[in-house]
Amino acid sequence: MSGTTAEGAAGLPRERNGVSAFLRLVMIEHSVFALPFAYIASLTAMFLDDGTVHWWQLFLVTVAMVGMRTFAMAANRIIDREIDARNPRTATRELVTGAVSVRSAWTGAIVALVFFLGAAALLNPLCLALAPLAVVPMVVYPYGKRFTNFPHAILGLAQCVGPVGAWLAVTGSWSWEAVVLGVAVGVWIGGFDLIFACQDVAADRAHGVRSVPARFGIAGALYGARASHVVTVGLLVWFGLLTGAGLLFWLGMLIVVCAFLYEHAIVRPGDLSRLNRAFFTVNGVIGIVLFVFALGDLAVRGLVP
Repeated sequence: MSGTTAEGAAGLPRERNGVSAFLRLVMIEHSVFALPFAYIASLTAMFLDDGTVHWWQLFLVTVAMVGMRTFAMAANRIIDREIDARNPRTATRELVTGAVSVRSAWTGAIVALVFFLGAAALLNPLCLALAPLAVVPMVVYPYGKRFTNFPHAILGLAQCVGPVGAWLAVTGSWSWEAVVLGVAVGVWIGGFDLIFACQDVAADRAHGVRSVPARFGIAGALYGARASHVVTVGLLVWFGLLTGAGLLFWLGMLIVVCAFLYEHAIVRPGDLSRLNRAFFTVNGVIGIVLFVFALGDLAVRGLVP
C-alpha cells in the first residue's frame, strides 16, 4: 500500500472513498424512519395554513432533518466507539476498524450540524432560536447507556423534535398537533429501539452497558415495545382527529396497525432470528405508508402543489 492512503486497524483504507465510508458510518439510508413524519407535519401545517405546498420550506426541512440526523449518528458512533469495539455485532463499524478516523467523523458531524443550523436560520427566527435545544438530547443519548437503564427513552425524546420542528418551520408558532405527532414518533422509535437492543443483551451485561433488555430481560423489553406501539397508535389517532384527517389517512392507519401486529408476531423472546426484518423493514414500511396515505388524504382535501 502506498503512503498516500492511510490504513485503519483492519487494513481498510481510511481516506480513499472517505465520503462513502462516512455515509455508511451514519447509515444515511435510515433517514427513512424520520423524514416521512417530518413531511407529514410540514404538509399538514401547510394545508391548515393556506392549503398550498411551499417547496422551499419543504426543501429546508429536508436539509435540516438530514443534517441533524447525520450529526446525531456521527456523534453516537464517536462516543460509543469503545463500547462498539467490545461487542461482536458492532466490532466491524467504521470507527472501530479505522475505515473512518475520529477526526473525519467529527468533521462530517460538524459539517452536518452547520447544514442543520443554516437551514433553521433560513426557515424562521423561532427555528433558529430553538435549534440548539434540539441538539442536546442527540448528544446526551449515547451517554444514556452509561447512567440509566432507559436510554431508549432519551432516544425517543430526541426523535420528538423532528415533527415539532417541521411544523414550526412552516408556521413559526407553537402547535399542540405537532407535539402529539412528535410524541407519537418518539414513542414509536423508542419502542422499536427496545426490540433492536435485545440482540445485544449478552454483550451489554458483560461490559456493563445499561438498557431495558439488559436489566429486565428480552421478554420485558418486548412487552415494553408492545406497550409503546399501542401508545403510538393512540397518539397517531389523536393527531388525525385534531387535524380533521379523512378516509385515506385512516386507511393508512389500518395498514400501520397491521404492520405493528406483524412486527410483534415475528419477534419473540426465544426467537430473534427475524429481528432485522422487524426493525428495518417493517418500521421503514410504517413511516412510508403513513406518509403516502397522509399525503393522498391532504391532496383529496384540497392541498395544492
